[in-house]
Amino acid sequence: MVKYKQLANGVRLIVKQMTGLLSVSMGIIVGTGAAYESDSEDGISHFIEHMMFKGTKKRTAFQISDRMDAIGAQVNAFTSKDVTCYYAKSTSNHAEEAFEILSDLFLNSVFPEDEMVREKGVVIEEISMNEDTPDDLCLDLLSQAFFGQKNYGRNILGSKQNVSGFTREDIKKYLNSRYTPDNIVISMAGNISFEQAEKMAEKYFEILPKNTLESRELNVQLSSSHLFKKKDIEQIHVAIAYPSFKRYERLCDATQIMNAVLGGSMSSRLFQTVREKLGLAYTVYSYVSCYEKSGALTVYAGVNAENFNKSVQAIAECIAALKKKDMTEDEFKRGKEQMLSSLVFAQESTSSQMLVYGKELLYSGKVFDFEERVSKLNAVTLNDVNEAIECNFDERYKASAVVGNVDKPLF
Repeated sequence: MVKYKQLANGVRLIVKQMTGLLSVSMGIIVGTGAAYESDSEDGISHFIEHMMFKGTKKRTAFQISDRMDAIGAQVNAFTSKDVTCYYAKSTSNHAEEAFEILSDLFLNSVFPEDEMVREKGVVIEEISMNEDTPDDLCLDLLSQAFFGQKNYGRNILGSKQNVSGFTREDIKKYLNSRYTPDNIVISMAGNISFEQAEKMAEKYFEILPKNTLESRELNVQLSSSHLFKKKDIEQIHVAIAYPSFKRYERLCDATQIMNAVLGGSMSSRLFQTVREKLGLAYTVYSYVSCYEKSGALTVYAGVNAENFNKSVQAIAECIAALKKKDMTEDEFKRGKEQMLSSLVFAQESTSSQMLVYGKELLYSGKVFDFEERVSKLNAVTLNDVNEAIECNFDERYKASAVVGNVDKPLF
């Protein structure tokens, strides 16, 4: 059972009651992230996510984590290109206390100066760790090569220089512009009634003054460049991006099925060719990112330097074969079944359901309909997938990134 309500100030609440379970996942989802930052704000969405856990008007940072541990609950958060989510999971009998703590850190954080200094050091170490993680570094570099240095091309962590300079005033200004009631969704999934969730949401969130989201138009223009970063490491990491569909466009599902066949599973063409048949890479895969204003199809591989050229050639041949629309009916059916099963598996996870329903409400303003989603997937045909193939490999807007002991870009 799924129920939805909008509070008087604009905060939206959605609850999926999953009887028979003993736990509940609760999320506070905000429609903001790296894509909505200005140059001076680069990295601030992620930094704020960290700082929310560093003390409120009535709890220290330790007391937040200590009390969550005392009731056996889990609490965490993440920042992406266009969403920031704060979430907790608890047994149903501790749901109210867990949500009160989650609400407290979200609504009443005070951002102590001494904690800000310490957390800047933590985030700078995270940036350094990212620099030492070549696959992450490669994919971040690809985002920049594909989208440029703004919007979806921004690194979620930001730069060390920016993070070092953030002030409490910067945080409060960003919160006032982006953390507005009409840009917040509270999502709960698990063994909790709508009435209980409604009472909790109203108790803690109706105090938020009604305020309107500051409009920040995403003017996305593809950069379509080819970048590389020289690092003295054993492997070469390579990623290629092609323009794909925006969220909710007609051929999005067909593209996801196509991706499952190309590189989304262990039976995919990239995995079976580059890894299993040729033994050129341990890791090779592809994935699709669908955003509000744009989309990207990404292929990634981490290979030994000696196999670099052979690997790139093998990847190119897999893509070239797919572009000839040689997908078999069996491949198409398997790709569709993978999509359908992932939907079903998500139905059995409170955390997944919390995110599915919360993000759908945030993105589209609609309540996620599982039956409708399955019906739309079942309606996708092989002809639709072939049409998606035709649209997904526009060489004019291709971008690439390479990280490793190299001296030039891929193209």
